Amino acid sequence: MKLRRLLGVMVKELRQMRRDRITLAMIIGIPVMQLLLFGYAINTNLRDLSAGFADQARTSASRALARDIAATGVVAPVLEAETPQQLTEAMRRGEISIGIVIPPDFERRRAEGREAMQILVDGSDNAVQSAAAQLARMPLDGAAFQPLATSSISVVSFYNPQRSSAVNIVPGLVGVILTMTMVLFTAVAIVRERERGNMELLIATPVTSTELMVGKVIPYVVIGLVQTAMVLALGTTLFAVPLGGSLLDVFIAASLLIVANLTLGLLISTAAQSQFQAMQVTFFVFLPSILLSGFMFPFAGMPRPVQWLAEVLPLTHFLRLIRGVMLRGASVWELWPEVVALLVFSVVMMTGAILRFRKRLD
Repeated sequence: MKLRRLLGVMVKELRQMRRDRITLAMIIGIPVMQLLLFGYAINTNLRDLSAGFADQARTSASRALARDIAATGVVAPVLEAETPQQLTEAMRRGEISIGIVIPPDFERRRAEGREAMQILVDGSDNAVQSAAAQLARMPLDGAAFQPLATSSISVVSFYNPQRSSAVNIVPGLVGVILTMTMVLFTAVAIVRERERGNMELLIATPVTSTELMVGKVIPYVVIGLVQTAMVLALGTTLFAVPLGGSLLDVFIAASLLIVANLTLGLLISTAAQSQFQAMQVTFFVFLPSILLSGFMFPFAGMPRPVQWLAEVLPLTHFLRLIRGVMLRGASVWELWPEVVALLVFSVVMMTGAILRFRKRLD
């Protein structure tokens, strides 16, 4: 092995890397992204969980207790209800994560040392259950009264009372698998045609850009639904993950994510110059999706600007959909904001892919 030849190859690779802007961006961007995500965006301490209050006592002490709970910063009041049933309905629709119930005879219960407050928890997210337990241990003064004893607080967990990790992870895993595979499949679609020399054949055909883009998406929708069925079958068989809602709603939610990811992959494919570049960009998209969507880390614990960024990611909305349908028994139409978000994302990505694609070799 000659040192001169070795140096020549090294210089050639460095020059090629300098010309490859996407690779250069990955070399710098991925470490910076990981540093920012783990150092700034990801926070395991839950704050500002959406909460509903049902103050049936309506006394000065009960109102003071509600203010004390809000002052902890763990919850953010977004709903006032009359009954616990209204809180559970709002929780099923995904409007709140925690419900606080103060009974009509609050002061008498407290004086007698009985259960004086009930915390209703959305157990489809294990992190929320941990936050509720933390809230129950906090000293709550309740105005003129002594701090409310922990024994006077009842925590009721809905949808996953056993706090099984599989119940929380398997529905989200459907979205993670679909995000990883669907984006990658279509990200290399156009590039592969160019690298294999098939672009000349496509140019010679009367197929329009729109027809080509849609035609490449549809077969992968079927593949994505097969993947969804496999994960659901294994999850329900091996881990006893419940299916609280309609199986049709599950596949509708999965279809929305599949189409969103496929259109994103097509847009990447029109920009990448090689299959290797397409895979690099796919990883660049997959990393924030899995970290910021709420699959691995609590969404509510992230800073507000990071939450705004996460709202752009399809996986964020799918996790709310699939957990709502599978674990809380809601329908996709009750969770219509997430449906609209995925549809808008798909339309924008598909439009961008069609506008960027040109049937020519240059």
